[in-house]
Amino acid sequence: MTSFNEIAGSLLLFFLVFGMSATVDIHMLVAQLKNAKAISMGVLLQFLLLPLCGFLVVKFFELEQSVGICLLVVTSSPGGSYSNWWCSMFNADLALSVTMTAISTLLSVILMPLNLLLYCKYAFNNVDDDLVVQSLDFNSLFIALTVVISAIGLGLFASAKVHSYRFNILANKLGSYAGVSLVAYSALMSNTGGETQIWEHSWQFYVGVALPCCVGLLVANILTSFLSLKKPERVTLSVECCYQNVGIATSVALTMFKGDELSQAMAVPLYYGLIEAFVLGIYCILAWKAGWTKAPKNISFWTMIATSYEVLLTEHSDLKAIEVSLPKHEQDLNEKVNREGDTIYVKYSVDDDEEEDFQMVSMMCINLPSQETKQASGYQLPDVPNEAEQHEWGDTAPWMTSCFAPPSAAAASPNTNTMQ
Repeated sequence: MTSFNEIAGSLLLFFLVFGMSATVDIHMLVAQLKNAKAISMGVLLQFLLLPLCGFLVVKFFELEQSVGICLLVVTSSPGGSYSNWWCSMFNADLALSVTMTAISTLLSVILMPLNLLLYCKYAFNNVDDDLVVQSLDFNSLFIALTVVISAIGLGLFASAKVHSYRFNILANKLGSYAGVSLVAYSALMSNTGGETQIWEHSWQFYVGVALPCCVGLLVANILTSFLSLKKPERVTLSVECCYQNVGIATSVALTMFKGDELSQAMAVPLYYGLIEAFVLGIYCILAWKAGWTKAPKNISFWTMIATSYEVLLTEHSDLKAIEVSLPKHEQDLNEKVNREGDTIYVKYSVDDDEEEDFQMVSMMCINLPSQETKQASGYQLPDVPNEAEQHEWGDTAPWMTSCFAPPSAAAASPNTNTMQ
């Protein structure tokens, strides 16, 4: 049964990570890999800030050893793929989230044991810090590492080779369904038959276990805002900072403790899991309403979580028209193209007395160099009640830009753009 549970969990994890990775346009991921400021901040938040918060809470509230050790394990274990699901569902920067998952998964193999060795040594004088590290299930860690890295690699490879926005959206739906299933499956498997009594602890337990998540979220927003990161990137890094892998703490508790201590230790990952889900859920909704995500703030909640703006905004950005000034004389032609050079829009304004000259200007097609164009998704951005809305993360919100070409037209004619 244990083997079946591990296989089922690994399969759900694979489809979650594969789906989210295959959602991301490969060019967006490459851009995030070059975003040294955001990645460095993400690593600092995951491996320095939150473990430090856990240590300070353990010392300040003088938590019992079983509770304190499990809290240190929780705050030292980045959440990995689950954060991808949150960022996708609430339309934060999914490309950055996938990038951070790959990096943090690799770094956690080294930095998580180091953090535990350091903080357990100074938090508890009578505990063998080597025993805590030995209690880690390294087999499960390396299995998860293999699953996550292979799923990310295959997902990105599929996104690059299957040149289709429709595929990106279908992959996102696959990842979302796998994420919901994995959350439900994890909640089912964390049931310990009633031995964990979560509601019979002191106030220090409830405040202490919840504090790292709340403080980490606050500090993450302050630091990312100080660095002037784009707002969806701030939301992503805040989620990456606070959403932790509580399953690792559960395995440590089962290995190290017995009896009443086991019951107390098991309550830590269970309670922290409830807190992080509640706090981050409220935070992501507030971030969406504040215009910090890629979804417009005045659409319905169900439209927001059901729509992958990560894909649709990338698609519409690729189709955005470029304005060209068309003067009377050919030698005065001043053509402006974007970095892709994929579309051209001719705009010609004349005075009333030049109307006769204007009649000599014929409609035209401009052929561009052959480029491999992604297949259109067939989806349109949902209607927005207030079309004057703008976002800080982009120059102009895509739903207020009038020069988008229809996806079907772009897919049918990748190399020619007809002026209308």
